[in-house]
Amino acid sequence: MVEPLLKVVDLACARGGLTVLEGVSFEVASGSALVLRGPNGSGKTTLLRTLAELQPAVSGEIFAPEDTVAYAGHADGLKGTLSVGENLTFWGSLFGFGDIAPALDAFELRDLVARPAQSLSAGQKRRLGLARLLVTGRPVWLLDEPTVSLDVAAVGLFGRAVERHLAGGGIAVIATHIDLGIDADVLDLSGFRASAPQGGAFDEAFA
Repeated sequence: MVEPLLKVVDLACARGGLTVLEGVSFEVASGSALVLRGPNGSGKTTLLRTLAELQPAVSGEIFAPEDTVAYAGHADGLKGTLSVGENLTFWGSLFGFGDIAPALDAFELRDLVARPAQSLSAGQKRRLGLARLLVTGRPVWLLDEPTVSLDVAAVGLFGRAVERHLAGGGIAVIATHIDLGIDADVLDLSGFRASAPQGGAFDEAFA
């Protein structure tokens, strides 16, 4: 039996001081992906931020090996004055990975390697932001609407990057309404909405 890289047990999450999700339980084993679905406001971002420990859980437990999680939210996390290559080198050095070549190739950024991030288009910035995942070396990817601003070709690049990550034993938990063409289980968060407003830790996160 394959041990899960991420296990969630009876988790409750809050947004703006109110519990929005409760009773969330799932496991994601090595080499697997989980897609989060649900209408706007259903708690997808709140759940991902809680899994990434950017905000506390109201209750429940999250099990993941230490220093295994990489989170990609709505912001691309780029330094505008640094070039594409310098941004990736910075993130690689932060996580102890020096080779940025695979990330440049995966998201077709080689022709842009010397260009300042602030001069990139929205789609190019998004590709660079996602390329950061490849220089973290972390097996657990938590991704919040990762295909925003991407054209069809770039969505394909991202889907193939996820497939390679899974083939290498990693996992991905992805909030998206886009078909990425990958084999993934689906978790609809509509079934985990809190039964009534409850007080929770104030976090200022939005779903």
